[in-house]
Amino acid sequence: MTAHERTTAPEGQAAPMLDVRDLRVSYRSGEQTVPAVRGVSFTLDRGQTLGIAGESGSGKSTMALSLLRLLPASAQVSGEVLFKGEDLLTAKWARLRAVRWSAASVVFQGAMSALNPVRTIGEQIREPILLHDKIGQRAARERAAELLDSVGVPSRRLESYPHEFSGGQRQRIMIAMALACRPDLIIADEPTTALDVMVQAQVLNLLGELVREAGIGVIMISHDLSVLSHMCERLAVMYAGRITEIGPSKRLIAEPRHPYTRALGRAFPTIGDPASRLAPAGLPGDPPTPSELARLSEGRGCAFAPRCSEAMDACRTDTVELWPSGPRREAACLRVLEGSGT
Repeated sequence: MTAHERTTAPEGQAAPMLDVRDLRVSYRSGEQTVPAVRGVSFTLDRGQTLGIAGESGSGKSTMALSLLRLLPASAQVSGEVLFKGEDLLTAKWARLRAVRWSAASVVFQGAMSALNPVRTIGEQIREPILLHDKIGQRAARERAAELLDSVGVPSRRLESYPHEFSGGQRQRIMIAMALACRPDLIIADEPTTALDVMVQAQVLNLLGELVREAGIGVIMISHDLSVLSHMCERLAVMYAGRITEIGPSKRLIAEPRHPYTRALGRAFPTIGDPASRLAPAGLPGDPPTPSELARLSEGRGCAFAPRCSEAMDACRTDTVELWPSGPRREAACLRVLEGSGT
């Protein structure tokens, strides 16, 4: 059964906390409709971590922000985003505002641009607590102090402003804000991109501890496969607005089934391997532009075929979708069917 064929949980089995079905996002560009996300489906349970990898422009952030309807009004979104059984894409705005922060929250890329520079971090952490938890100022302040201490920022700095903190501390503050109302789901959009490797490791370890201790579900977006393989239980690789491969992260990195996943892995040099360090493989060519995607026949051909060294004639004409490629794994590649003997 592929991700697109899922409808309901098997009898006796609880439905997933998050069930995304055939999610599509497009924008209007003049007279043309430009696709950004094309039929993405996946599930996530409490306490699970799912990494989303891919090149810039592959649709990772657009997909993630669409889950809580955080895209601009020009975006056209369809499909289903079932969060605890409720479709957030059709929920009324009042209900959606209640879900944001209290049940699901976002750690944005670039904390300095996400934090308000003229308000103290204490004010910014307390705001969602006062709004959603309906508690007094004193209790909200105590909760904000606890949150700062929990992410390794001294609570005595509650009245400091964002510019008074380092990049790593600001990212920790963003995590504290995301945890303010004890959500079940956190979407982390490139949370460590601008950090040095030492601070990056600290932030990743912090997120890992939160998952283990609080049972929070996490979707982490990154172009760095090493970060995702360290942090996430499962990994989905996106290309041109679609998932090309999904499965357990360790197996997916060690034994990639899709040529694009292999190309991503080769693009990172291996520490201690001079040949890899001096000549990283990389990937020739560029991803398709939105206009080129708009010209692709719906469901026909593989968008990666023009850059793929293993492409066959059928890759440019046949229907390509996610097919089983191992235990709890799927890959959108015709070579997978060859290997299965079908």
